[in-house]
Amino acid sequence: MVAQNIAFGVIAAMMVLGAIRVVTSNNVVHAALWLVLVLAGAAAQYLLLAAEFVAITQVLVYIGAVMVLFIFGTMLTRSQIGRERDLNNKGWPLALFVAMVLCGTVVYVLIDAFSDDKLPADPAIQSVQNVSDSIFGPYLIPFWALSFLLLAAMVGAIVLARKD
Repeated sequence: MVAQNIAFGVIAAMMVLGAIRVVTSNNVVHAALWLVLVLAGAAAQYLLLAAEFVAITQVLVYIGAVMVLFIFGTMLTRSQIGRERDLNNKGWPLALFVAMVLCGTVVYVLIDAFSDDKLPADPAIQSVQNVSDSIFGPYLIPFWALSFLLLAAMVGAIVLARKD
């Protein structure tokens, strides 16, 4: 159990560093790559929880698909990369204060609502097949529609990026 706690701490520290670099990076592409580190850390945390199906789904969907589309969209924009004086918000200290108050409120409400609840000693174990059948059974058509939409977006990005 000690090795699992140490691994959790190391992965969480990497995720926090990556999240800080996402919001402080001047280059949008670098920020997207730092976000890949954060998402990979979330997948590693799922592996520590022995939730391999969720970890693989995290890697395939978020890192494999969403981040690729995000980087495509970022690279297709012709905007200036870097810090611009007119676009930086000068009210960030107030935003930081509001974020801290909101975080404290959420933590208080969660602790107040779930402090007495205990996890069941013998939870029902479900197989990956049961979980995938419950997800992809009733939602197979929307899943296919979303995949075709992502394919159309990717083809559109390639058409826009192609130089004539």
